[in-house]
Amino acid sequence: MTKKQRKRFILCLVLAMAFGIAPHANAMHIMEGYLPLGFCVAWGIISLPFLMSGFFSIQKKLRQNRKNITMLAMSGAFIFVISSLKIPSVTGSCSHMTGTGLGAILFGPGAVSILGIIVLIFQAVLLAHGGLTSLGANTFSMAIAGPFLAYGVYRLCKKCRVNRRIAVFLAAALGDLFTYCVTSFQLAIAYPSESGILMSAVKFLGVFAPTQLPLAIVEGCLTVVLMITLENYAQPELKNAGYLENR
Repeated sequence: MTKKQRKRFILCLVLAMAFGIAPHANAMHIMEGYLPLGFCVAWGIISLPFLMSGFFSIQKKLRQNRKNITMLAMSGAFIFVISSLKIPSVTGSCSHMTGTGLGAILFGPGAVSILGIIVLIFQAVLLAHGGLTSLGANTFSMAIAGPFLAYGVYRLCKKCRVNRRIAVFLAAALGDLFTYCVTSFQLAIAYPSESGILMSAVKFLGVFAPTQLPLAIVEGCLTVVLMITLENYAQPELKNAGYLENR
C-alpha cells in the first residue's frame, strides 16, 4: 500500500467513524446495570482466559512481523466503526453489525478478543453503547463467540475449497448472527421466562431477528468488498498476515 493510498484509506475510516458516532445509544450491547452483579462477574471470569490467550496471540503475530500492526489497527478500526452504526429494532432497541469477522479471518479469534474488548470499552465510555458492568458479557458474545465461529466457518470453507470470497461472506455473516444468538442466551439465563430459559432465548432472538438478519448479510458483503480492496492495494500486508499465503 503506497503512502497516498494509505492516506486515502485512513481518511475514509475517519469519515466513517464521524458518521458512526452518536450522542445517545440504545444499542444491542447489553446496557449498563442490566445484568445482575453475579452474572457480570461470571461472564468476566469466563472471558478472562480467552483474553489472555488473545494477548499472547497478538504478541506472537507482532514478533513474526512488526508490519502486522498496520492490519491489526485497521481490523480494530473496522470493528469500532461498523459496530457503532446502529439501526432501530422493532422494540425500540437497536441492532448493529459487529465487524469482528475480518479480524478473525486475518489473525484468528484470539487476537480479535483483545481488539473487541478495546472497542467495547471505548464505546461504553464515549458513546454510552453497552456498559462497563456488562463488559464481560458483551466481550464474550461479540469479541469471543462470534469471532470463533467466523474463524471456524472460514477454515472449514477453505478446507472444502469453497471460493475465497464466498468463504469470507459466510464467515462474517454467520459470526455476526452467532453473536446475537449468544447475547440472547445471556439475557435468557439472567431473565428466564416462566416457560424456561430456552423459550426466553427464543423471545429475545425474535426481537432482534427482523433487523439482524439483513444486517448480517450487509456485513458479509461489506467484509468481502473490503477484502477485495485490500487484495488490490495491500497485498504485502495480507501476505504478512497469512491471508494470501496459499493463494
